[in-house]
Amino acid sequence: MDKVQRQYEDYPYPDRDPAEETRRLIVGSPSFPVELDHHLFGGKRDWAAGTSILVAGGGTGDGLVQLAQILTRAGVPHEITYLDLSAKAREVAEARVAARGLKGIRFHTDSLLNANHHGTFDYIDCCGVLHHLPDPQAGFDALAASLAPGGGIGLMVYAPHGRAGVYPLQDALNAVTDGLSPKDAIAAARQILERVPDGHPFKRNPHLVDHMASDAGFLDLLLHGRDRPYTVTELHAALDRAGLACVAMVPPAQYDPSPYLPDGLAPDLGPVATMQLAENLRGTIKVHIAYATWPDRAGEANARPRDLSIVPHLKGVAGPALAKAIAAKGQVRVTLASEAVRMQIPKKAAPLVATVDGRTPLSAIAARARLDPVGFGALWSEVDRALSGWGILHYSRLPV
Repeated sequence: MDKVQRQYEDYPYPDRDPAEETRRLIVGSPSFPVELDHHLFGGKRDWAAGTSILVAGGGTGDGLVQLAQILTRAGVPHEITYLDLSAKAREVAEARVAARGLKGIRFHTDSLLNANHHGTFDYIDCCGVLHHLPDPQAGFDALAASLAPGGGIGLMVYAPHGRAGVYPLQDALNAVTDGLSPKDAIAAARQILERVPDGHPFKRNPHLVDHMASDAGFLDLLLHGRDRPYTVTELHAALDRAGLACVAMVPPAQYDPSPYLPDGLAPDLGPVATMQLAENLRGTIKVHIAYATWPDRAGEANARPRDLSIVPHLKGVAGPALAKAIAAKGQVRVTLASEAVRMQIPKKAAPLVATVDGRTPLSAIAARARLDPVGFGALWSEVDRALSGWGILHYSRLPV
């Protein structure tokens, strides 16, 4: 058995207990349905028509459960195909699905490289898998081969700078523990890590915590058998070689270097080089989350607030609570991606934000505020600029 496959048989990742499904739903990027609609379908996807989804390398089921549960609650017809090489991880995912009574899911113990054997799909989720393949480009190509003409992909790959210190330790710990069982390797590696100097880049990196959560997290972070990070430039190149176009990096504001540049200094580097500049300056990005589609569909992606028929949704905060903060100070301060972010929003926009409920289109919000389209557009653009850039505001007609 391949070392990586054995790792996930012995320690399915992430470590999940199906009994906890009665208490919480884990949500995140990619593949939060409202978010993927926003970035891939301009916030206008016809969910009533149903959807076919591939979860490629589904692990213990976080992406799978998120998609299936939210679509089920919204009454959206769906067929989801789950693929993963680990039979043990699949068992955990199946148990989580069973605990929620979710339907419309087909489970297969198989490689994502065989994805096109299972059909073509409107949406493909691939989170934290491609960077562990012997030939990652073959994985990008396999996803493209399984994508329907009108579809899109949400993916996550590791990034280098925010994982400073990981790769020297991986090389060292794998060399020392070669030939040991995963259990014995973890025990030995934990002892070694205690003796590593406090000045080691890994120990000085406050953004790395997975090794503290569980043995599965320790193994995945520091003893992985195959793990290569991608810069934002390398990720775009891999998608391009697969014939795909990246339409969004999430959250978009994370890839804007302007907060770090002196006033008046705005080098014309091109879109990808500008994002690479931001990655290099920020230095804390641990993962890249991206949405991609076919090049001829790229213009349809990313919702735009000038279309007042679209429906705004807030993620992680209720409209009235957010509006209260805006009305009090004209700004919102949150911690996102390990970074404290202060967003300026005009106080007079607070009543607009208070009415955002995931069901009311912008046109109705404007009518309630008794604003003409021009006045509303100017004020709402301030809300959109601040909140959508950090993934707090999305647009979708999904009835959630």
